[in-house]
Amino acid sequence: MSDTIYPPESIYNLIPREEEKAMKAPRYMSKFREQVKLEKEVNKAPSKTMGPAKVDVPSPQKYLLKHSKEPKLPESTCPAFEKHFKYEDDELHSKPPIPARTDKPLMGLHSNKDFIKTNAVENIMAVPRKPQPVYAYTKKGDKQLLENSGLIPKYIKKKDYGQTPEYLLQRREEVRKAQEEYDNYVKERMREGAMKQLSGEERHNILQALKKNWDELHHQYQGLSVVTDTAPKKYRKERLEQEMKQLEKDIELIERHKTIYIASN
Repeated sequence: MSDTIYPPESIYNLIPREEEKAMKAPRYMSKFREQVKLEKEVNKAPSKTMGPAKVDVPSPQKYLLKHSKEPKLPESTCPAFEKHFKYEDDELHSKPPIPARTDKPLMGLHSNKDFIKTNAVENIMAVPRKPQPVYAYTKKGDKQLLENSGLIPKYIKKKDYGQTPEYLLQRREEVRKAQEEYDNYVKERMREGAMKQLSGEERHNILQALKKNWDELHHQYQGLSVVTDTAPKKYRKERLEQEMKQLEKDIELIERHKTIYIASN
């Protein structure tokens, strides 16, 4: 038996009814609509990103010439430049033009100079050049200049060889002035009674006491348990290590400085 439930039959269901259309809600319109349209029109420009739709094709008579895009130098107004170069028909000529075929050379020019004798006299009177000293650095005879080889004692013959450089003297003077200022400051403070200098005996006693304290802490540290499985053991170990490190720093500080000043207050 089907479980479908049908509506009760009625003759009124045969009467045609008008179809009811659902009324839609009014469309949302932003109050900034006109402002957005105006901004869009202001920022819009033709061919902004993709370029023009059609580009004019260049004329075949105006083709690209060689060196036409190279930068041209401006005309010089220097008199020395005009002295060596002349402008003829708007062209720069650095040399005279080639003679034509019809031009005749100058004839009848003679010289009484004896070139052979002149060259011989010049060579006889010339001072011979000194050969540069070289050294051979391979068994095949490859040579290099001796001056740059490091074999010639050039630096020990300098005037300032073996002298203290200027920057070291300046640094030494700065250190001396700083030490003098510090000594004067210490003397002034000691004169006022604000600080006093630790004597050698007191320094030795303090150093021995610090070392004794370190030995006691080290003895306690050696007696700790190997396994630190509880919080008190871990805390005690960390405390001893921290105290030993602080004592080591104090001992190193006193051993490094021979003169120690202590504030009176």
